[in-house]
Amino acid sequence: MSSPPTIYDVATEAGVSIATVSRALNSPGKVGERTRRRVLAAVDALGFTPRPDAVAKARRGAGRIGVIAPHTSYPSVARRLNGILQAVGSRSLEVVLYDQESAAESPAPLLASLPITGRLDGLIVVSLPLDATVADRLIGLGPPAVLLDMRHPGFDSVHTDDVAGGRLAAAHLMERGHRRCGFLGEAQRSDRYLSPSRLRLDGYRAALAEAGHDLGEDDVRLVRHRARDALAAARDLLSREERPSAVFAADDTLAAGVLRAARDLGLAVPGDVAVIGFDDGELAEVMDLTTVRQPLEESGHAAMERLIQRLARQATPRDVALELRLTVRATT
Repeated sequence: MSSPPTIYDVATEAGVSIATVSRALNSPGKVGERTRRRVLAAVDALGFTPRPDAVAKARRGAGRIGVIAPHTSYPSVARRLNGILQAVGSRSLEVVLYDQESAAESPAPLLASLPITGRLDGLIVVSLPLDATVADRLIGLGPPAVLLDMRHPGFDSVHTDDVAGGRLAAAHLMERGHRRCGFLGEAQRSDRYLSPSRLRLDGYRAALAEAGHDLGEDDVRLVRHRARDALAAARDLLSREERPSAVFAADDTLAAGVLRAARDLGLAVPGDVAVIGFDDGELAEVMDLTTVRQPLEESGHAAMERLIQRLARQATPRDVALELRLTVRATT
């Protein structure tokens, strides 16, 4: 039996010194991007496991699960993580978190460079789009991966239908008599994929068009996922002479910007402008916001349970679709 690869083997494979390999793995900010990628490629190719990780894992006798997600950017992700941890329960599993800033960026930089082989037994990818290169890398490296809040051929996935969610919002507003509607969403940073915000807009726009109510480009505002950007865009949208009588925001955080803008402009909600969000987290409850409810904790729990099944060699990929529903409150 051949001995496991060492840091010396990685250095030889990458054509760098042992010190450079150490810095690339432990202090990546101190190594140039091209060099870091060479080291990571060598790690993947050799299946190298850094010795401290291997020792710690042996002592624990535990599996290590990576969860890569925009943890710090979206409240909905924290609730999905709660579901993941609930599913782990008392099982002998260690959950390692990797933070990717935005769900509106593709390819996801962390997924393109994460040294997976030997360090992780499984991976859950939350709300981050995969391009073909990243998908091929995950498949080639071997640890089972489950996608949460997205889909990609060849992977297990747990998701909701964002297009259907946009249609649900449009139907509710039209039932309330609204004919001139607006949309506030998150801007995509690439055209190589469709973000949840874009899919929700597509469903919303299609449902309105089918009823004879076009959603023009002037009725749409796309911003970075920041409260101040949402507020500025909502003020601009609601200050127009022919302003919309209702606004669908792609999530509850963006909807909060619309509510603040309406208050600043002296507009009554829902008398002058109705507002609907997406997610149905604690923020929606506090704001008494009508919103499209996602089963957030349930989705995290389902993703972790599916990954545990994959670790037990139940290998047929499955696609699990969870239902959305409307939570009606005071803003519509």
